[in-house]
Amino acid sequence: MRRTFAVAMEEKKNHRKIIHIDMDAFYASVEQRDNPLYRGKAIAVGGSPEGRGGVVATASYEARKFGVRSAMPSKRAQQLCPELIFVRPRFDVYKEASRHIREIFARYTDLVEPLSLDEAYLDVTTDKQGIGSAIEIAKLIKEAIRSELQLTASAGVSINKFVAKIASDLNKPDGLTFIGPSAIAAFMEQLPVEKFYGVGKVTADKMKKMGLYTGADLKKLSEQELKNYFGKTGTFYYQIVRGIDDREVQPHRETKSLGAEDTFPYDLTVVDDMHEELEKIARTVHTRLQRYNLKGRTITLKIKYSDFRQITRNQSFPHPVGDIETILRTAKQLLAATGPEDKKIRLLGITLSNFGDTVLHTDKPNNPGQLSLFDFEG
Repeated sequence: MRRTFAVAMEEKKNHRKIIHIDMDAFYASVEQRDNPLYRGKAIAVGGSPEGRGGVVATASYEARKFGVRSAMPSKRAQQLCPELIFVRPRFDVYKEASRHIREIFARYTDLVEPLSLDEAYLDVTTDKQGIGSAIEIAKLIKEAIRSELQLTASAGVSINKFVAKIASDLNKPDGLTFIGPSAIAAFMEQLPVEKFYGVGKVTADKMKKMGLYTGADLKKLSEQELKNYFGKTGTFYYQIVRGIDDREVQPHRETKSLGAEDTFPYDLTVVDDMHEELEKIARTVHTRLQRYNLKGRTITLKIKYSDFRQITRNQSFPHPVGDIETILRTAKQLLAATGPEDKKIRLLGITLSNFGDTVLHTDKPNNPGQLSLFDFEG
């Protein structure tokens, strides 16, 4: 009995203490904080009801009650919420608030992995102030954000990144959820598949058609069966449904890619219209590359059709490129290779990647999937 207790204590001691902090409707909350006229109102940052192809970057919680969501076309958002107020993004203000938030994180640990301006992982296994409790540190961070920035954040606390991220989303806004080692197995089993981070709508629908509705259902399948159904991602599902996630919190992550895309309010069927939209997207990408002082060796074109089928095509260069002429010319060539005539295109996107030695270590947002402010700039 003593030996079993000792082993259990050793395992407990070896667990990481991970916090995932996610600001609550960050951009919209900053606007409501700074403008009393927006408080208690349904607002959307980014987009415009008159804008062609504009989409919502962030919606306030008042707007979310009507079904308004990030990445939703502006016209659809206004249909759902006729009183919706569209607010132009203020990049500098959001970045300054993010910088302040990271200063708060740094009071407790240097192991901070930013995912975007408003989201980060913290490893507080050994914290600077010797507090020892990840839950207490999460409370102190939330209190500091509230008192110093007049904003709220939600926190998830667990022994790995995957569970901590899911936990932070359970009690929004202004939530704090702890999922300890002994609770992970039961928690993952009852979790609906669509709540698994990394499982999108298409995959979730596929799972449900297979009779897989919860983590418990996924857990019944062997790793090989999951790989047969979902490819190499099957191994990820096999591990994560068992609460296994050995990824470390990685500060100073390198930018992997940077791009922009646009969803159109109607299907594009004329090549000239597609070229016109590609030019707008290319200019946005060029601006962002300049902002982060980046050039890439690979240009990728993303296309989504009216039937929601999605493809990507890319071209690599022997040297980094970043000029708008090369970006636009390459995007048009990649589009032409897909035979766009008479196709119905709902979305176009351009991304640069393979930065190599041109990447700068920076405290700016570095996960392209999380660069929501810039991705949805109208």
